[in-house]
Amino acid sequence: MSVKVEASHGGIPHGKIAAAGIVIALVSLYIAVIGHEVLNVDYLAFFGGIAAIGALIWGNSAIKRLCSYGIGAGVPSAGMLAFGSGLFGMFLGVIIGGITSVWIIPVAVLVIALITGLILGWIANTVLNMKIPVMIQSLAELAAVGALTTIGLRTVATGCLEMGDGVFVGVGFIAVAFMLGAIALQHPFNACLGPGETQDRTNMLVIECGFLSMIIMAVISFVAVSAIAGWISLVIAVIGWAVSYKKYIALSKRDAAAWLDAKPFVDAEEE
Repeated sequence: MSVKVEASHGGIPHGKIAAAGIVIALVSLYIAVIGHEVLNVDYLAFFGGIAAIGALIWGNSAIKRLCSYGIGAGVPSAGMLAFGSGLFGMFLGVIIGGITSVWIIPVAVLVIALITGLILGWIANTVLNMKIPVMIQSLAELAAVGALTTIGLRTVATGCLEMGDGVFVGVGFIAVAFMLGAIALQHPFNACLGPGETQDRTNMLVIECGFLSMIIMAVISFVAVSAIAGWISLVIAVIGWAVSYKKYIALSKRDAAAWLDAKPFVDAEEE
């Protein structure tokens, strides 16, 4: 039996955040595909970073929803599970796209990752007997988030969604993308969790972490993409990080100020 405890009240409903995250991720990935396949350029690779940030915002909401059932200590493990299962969906989706068409890769990655997460959620609730009402849906969503974030960061680093020449795996970019994505997913809610947690502040930290991850992928992208593509991704990532970090600090000060007049709890025995 699990008891739900809300991490924060109000704000945008999870369903709307999930829908927005999916749309941002898929549209951004398809813009990158258009740049590579139609325009034959790689300087739209930075849209992979935008896709990753959209997916991470969705993932943060999913983690908050899952951990509202009393498994706050499971935030890091949820992030690692998301990207571990998401890698399966990402690779299989890319392989299917290589056999058929690159245009189906974003959707294939999303669908396969969702199915993978559903299976893992069923195992967690049925075999491991965790019996958390949102477990199956949440793990399905987190697997999709992991897959979309990884392929988004992959796009920033390599300029395309396909397997290409194997530089993403062979050189080790995949390990960097995995860790950057997993930390960006699990850190914001862990950092903001508490009685004063607010949705806008947590989401701003998600965006800041997403751009910070994009900076690293943009730096290593110079190995695989043209110089102009690398610089465009790097400049956009740095600007996005600076703006979101400044906004996050402002929101943190706002929420901290709201506690200035807070009174300490008084035990009944002291009254």
